[in-house]
Amino acid sequence: MSMYLLFDVGNTRLKWAAVESSQHPSDQQKKLWPYSGSINTQSLQSPAHRQELADYISKTLPKPDVIGFSCVAGTEAINHLRALFPQWVDLHWRQLRGDSAYEGLRSLYQDPSKLGADRWAAIIAARALSKSTSLIVNAGTATTIDLLGSNGVHYGGWILPGLDLMQKSLESHTAALPLAQRNELLHGFGTSTNDAIIGGCDAAQVGAIQYALTLANEMHLGVERIWLDGGNAKVLMNAIAHSNSFQGTKVEISEGLVLRGLWAWLTQNP
Repeated sequence: MSMYLLFDVGNTRLKWAAVESSQHPSDQQKKLWPYSGSINTQSLQSPAHRQELADYISKTLPKPDVIGFSCVAGTEAINHLRALFPQWVDLHWRQLRGDSAYEGLRSLYQDPSKLGADRWAAIIAARALSKSTSLIVNAGTATTIDLLGSNGVHYGGWILPGLDLMQKSLESHTAALPLAQRNELLHGFGTSTNDAIIGGCDAAQVGAIQYALTLANEMHLGVERIWLDGGNAKVLMNAIAHSNSFQGTKVEISEGLVLRGLWAWLTQNP
């Protein structure tokens, strides 16, 4: 059985998945990953946790044909990752970077090598899933918003603090504001300090997406789809569902966009 093993090493979470050669990156079935998992990225610093992860994967999976990975967590994390499977000494590791070539895509980034590998992987995934003009939104530690045209051109994007960072910033840099807690689904103006913080941070995120739609329209690039991923994707999906600004645009959560992009890239560059 031919298999790819994929790692998305983010600032907060390390996600992994394995896919068989009989599958295709455009597949949108609900249970896409037959084998997958997630740990805190900081766990890579612990030899015991690295051994536990390596043992679990190697005992669960047959030896993969290749390991593909992207990493935004620094060189040390890459070194720890690549040392996970000493028993697979002849295994080929492939690192996706922001300037890695993918047929049918090109980026207008001034220096593509500075484009985050996770953003580029998610853009590749969006292209594998659809040829529509799309916004790719990854709502994690940071929230990234990227515009991809149906012509395969990445027009650039934005990076803003994620929801947790926004909330912690208010708590850390003000004397009277607490660290807000999300207790229930919110819509409308907050009538308590807690809800005002939660609602305001949600509004800032959704407002950025709305502004991205406006700018895309001014560029004559009508956005047909919005792909959401990341730990706060469901929160943004709920907020978007209460807005009239997204009518005519299909909004969809697609978990594991970075992993899917890695997969698509490997199929082109085995």
